[in-house]
Amino acid sequence: MSVLIDGLQYANWSEKVFREMRAGGVDAVHVTISYHENFRETVLNVEAWNRWFERFPELIFQGFTGDDVRRAKETGRTAIFFGFQNPSPIEDDIGLVEILHRLGARFMQLSYNNQSLLATGCYEAEDPGITRMGRQVIKEMNRVGLVIDMSHSADRSTIEAADISTRPITITHANLHSWQPALRNKRDDVIRAVTQNGGMMGFSLYPHHLRDKSDCTVDSFCEMIARAAETFGVDHFGIGSDLCQDQPDSIVEWMRSGRWTKEIDYGEGSAAAPGFPPQPAWFRDNRDFGNIREGLARTGFDAGEVNALMGGNWLRFFDENFTPADAPPDR
Repeated sequence: MSVLIDGLQYANWSEKVFREMRAGGVDAVHVTISYHENFRETVLNVEAWNRWFERFPELIFQGFTGDDVRRAKETGRTAIFFGFQNPSPIEDDIGLVEILHRLGARFMQLSYNNQSLLATGCYEAEDPGITRMGRQVIKEMNRVGLVIDMSHSADRSTIEAADISTRPITITHANLHSWQPALRNKRDDVIRAVTQNGGMMGFSLYPHHLRDKSDCTVDSFCEMIARAAETFGVDHFGIGSDLCQDQPDSIVEWMRSGRWTKEIDYGEGSAAAPGFPPQPAWFRDNRDFGNIREGLARTGFDAGEVNALMGGNWLRFFDENFTPADAPPDR
């Protein structure tokens, strides 16, 4: 079965976006439901999603395992998988890891740009690696089936997380640092640490992560994917678009600054361009995934490899990693 899976989005969710997912044939999306929210605030975000599931059952439903992706494909809907871009929902309580997994969380970043209680973010000057609590939380995440995501984490922390974890980890949304040297993009030694342990990386369409930013071409993007596949193996990659469609600029300010600073943090933007950058013309919304599929084929990937990159690799990863460690795989 050929499936289309996006490894990360944070759109301004609406019926319009859900219908565009269906128009684009998107079978599953990992959606961010927390940036800096605490446990209670995260539960309120789950509640908001529950209302969307009730209002639009013909378009979306909550996903828990890889089989839900297959069910979405068969019924013409999109399975929604929850994730956090920060460990803030567990606060300082390791017991909340299992509770959040039971609520449907399937990914959690160990840090978001800054130092957290668990790991170091990619904007910190020094990276002391995974903390004492981080080691314990990794162990608990491995046990319950909550996937470790290091998309916004610093190099040493990411490599250590891959080595400490007994299950594969992810970088859900980033690109090759050698292609575009953004702080958030990943150097080869980091990608190698993740992929050699069976992990996955999703390629980002966020313009600050792209060569030539909003003017990046689909062929340049697909050539980067080809380079990664040749170096590390095609089975370890997918798409993690980081699409923030229809979001106001106040949201990117919340992402960057949260409640930790009184100053404006421009992230990979600038004072001259503080808001969301415009998407490249070939990837505006969920209806444009076909442009990536066509670009991959032009770049030289065969049909099986294109299907793997567009969702098959993520589906295999979902099957193997969303359930408790002592449970049989989903498939």
